[in-house]
Amino acid sequence: MRTVGVVVNPIAGMGGRVGLKGTDGNVAEARKRGADQRAPQRARTALDALRDAAGDVSVVTYDEPMGGGVAAAAGFTPTVVGHPTTPASTAADTRAAVEAFIDHGVDVILFVGGDGTATDVATAVTAHDASVPVLGVPAGVKVYSAVFAVQPAAAGRVAATFEDTTTREVSDIDEGAYRDGEVQTTLRGVVATPVTEGADALQPAKQAYAGTTGALAAGVADSVRDGVTYVLGPGGTLAEIADALGVSGSPLGVDVYRDGALVVRDGSASEITAALGTDNVVYVSPIGGQGFVFGRGNDQISPAIIDRSEVRVVASPQKLDQTGVLRVDTGSEDTDASLRGWQRVRTGRFEKRLVNVV
Repeated sequence: MRTVGVVVNPIAGMGGRVGLKGTDGNVAEARKRGADQRAPQRARTALDALRDAAGDVSVVTYDEPMGGGVAAAAGFTPTVVGHPTTPASTAADTRAAVEAFIDHGVDVILFVGGDGTATDVATAVTAHDASVPVLGVPAGVKVYSAVFAVQPAAAGRVAATFEDTTTREVSDIDEGAYRDGEVQTTLRGVVATPVTEGADALQPAKQAYAGTTGALAAGVADSVRDGVTYVLGPGGTLAEIADALGVSGSPLGVDVYRDGALVVRDGSASEITAALGTDNVVYVSPIGGQGFVFGRGNDQISPAIIDRSEVRVVASPQKLDQTGVLRVDTGSEDTDASLRGWQRVRTGRFEKRLVNVV
């Protein structure tokens, strides 16, 4: 029988939709802005997939809100080995849960959260000099480490069926600098991660790629039409587009442009939705190395916004050469399905390339 340790960070991802670019130290502000919990639903999707793919598996977890309730709802009879010290849980609770899992002898640790949670898990595993593999269910705002599955269901399937492991890096981004428009990535640990043959279920680490995008930005600016609302996602390529449009965008936020001016700068999902018009276009660029155009660092662009808009992807040829395919993880199966297939990606002022969205 395979034993899976499951730990959920219940506040992971709450800051994304409301434009906070992270939840660390901002839970109260996220709730004030109307944020909803994201992690429990992502945990349930992963655990449903674990249940369906596993022949014989048991679940060890912490009490609610760190996994006990969602594991039971997925049909497991979990062994609860501890309790969080606060209603919302803390980083120390996550580390304590991992320590308890190791003492219990689990075969794999399945955690639900973002890069901050991944760091807590890796810290506890390393402190115990343990070799137990860890696998992340993507639920945070920052999900750049290479220990995450591409989607929650993929995490459940890998945890159920893996027969081998590989070494992968855990990294985290300073949230304070991130909110100020700077990406400062630090290596936090190296852990074993489960892998399966013939399935591209794990995401690569985020990578930076050079490439000229000035002509691309000029091409986008030339194509802008009066009366159309343009949603500009985060990242350097979109920042160049904002410059070409003559506006000061937010480097790592989501902006809304219409008729020569920004109507929303660094907006939340609700603010962006309120600014939409009859004709809407969303511009996004994939994360280097990973290929995600939705679901990593741009949760403000919600499924409801995507469903009301035409999606256009932009990227330098160098980035596409290294990325290969594009990925989506919006949190809505219907929206993800509508985005999959061949997408025409603008790579220059006039040049475009067909890339598959998987």
